[in-house]
Amino acid sequence: MKRGKQTMPDLLKIKEVSSRYDVTARTLRYYEDMGLINSQRSDDYAYRMYDESSIKRLEQVLILRKLNISIKDIQRIFRSSSSEIVLEVLGKKISDIDDEVALLHELKKIVLEFIMQIHRIDFQKDSDVKLLYEKAKEVEQQIINVGYEGNPARVNRLLNITEKLKKAPEVRIVEIPKCRMASSGYFNDLSEVIGSFGKWFSEYDKKRKGISFSPLDFMFFEPDGRGMWLFAVEDWVTEKDTDGYEIIEFEGGLYANAVSIDGDDDINGRVYTGIKAWIDSSGFELDEREGHRAMCHMIVGEKMNRGLGYKQLDIFVPIKLRPVKNDSLNASLE
Repeated sequence: MKRGKQTMPDLLKIKEVSSRYDVTARTLRYYEDMGLINSQRSDDYAYRMYDESSIKRLEQVLILRKLNISIKDIQRIFRSSSSEIVLEVLGKKISDIDDEVALLHELKKIVLEFIMQIHRIDFQKDSDVKLLYEKAKEVEQQIINVGYEGNPARVNRLLNITEKLKKAPEVRIVEIPKCRMASSGYFNDLSEVIGSFGKWFSEYDKKRKGISFSPLDFMFFEPDGRGMWLFAVEDWVTEKDTDGYEIIEFEGGLYANAVSIDGDDDINGRVYTGIKAWIDSSGFELDEREGHRAMCHMIVGEKMNRGLGYKQLDIFVPIKLRPVKNDSLNASLE
């Protein structure tokens, strides 16, 4: 029996899939661009919809990503009709895990050796504080001078190990000033506005009065997948100067910022998660007031891209100072 056209109740909206699997709409679009999942569009509904087979494929992708399998290897697995590729990829993953375990053991050994040095100091005596400092400098010098089984000096070895094991992005705090921004309006696909809004602000920036610096433009995405592109404009600019694009008042504020890779939404998701984890351990918290959104800025520069081998992407997460209890504040002032 021939199967009829699938009805809307059989399909899940992109917002529903995003919520159910805790994955951003932008990451879902990225997986689709990479050929890992497929979506459908209805004549009377502009957004992506996913059927049962696409959901099952997404679940497979998410499991493989949890195992830290690369997008490239997932593509190879899905393109293959045999189990050879998946066995090869998983075998390589086991080898990588063994290497990481070995690195952790090396790191533990180096740290324990340092702890043994520190334990020789009597922390109960105030006079030992200076001695502790001098001993630390002595140990530092010993670490620098002593080779490590034919490898670089221990301090370099330690840095090498910790760099390989480092998971969280390096975060800095930036303050974006209150300003006027030209808005592209909401779009469903970035290609819709690159040739229009992107072309407009490239031409406008050439006519800018005064100093021009980066970043001046930002992009954000709503949970349903719609995006908006903003570009900072000067006070003299009217909508006549923006070719009719709406000018909005951007409130600005504090943002936690880290660098990711443009075009790789999977890595972007990890960096965003890393920023939020950093915020949880800091004196800040997420600023969830209306109009305060996580944004990104594409860093454009031919020399930078050529030197790095990839395009950078700045991710900005809105933050505010974490409230301090009055009793804690008073205690700190006493």
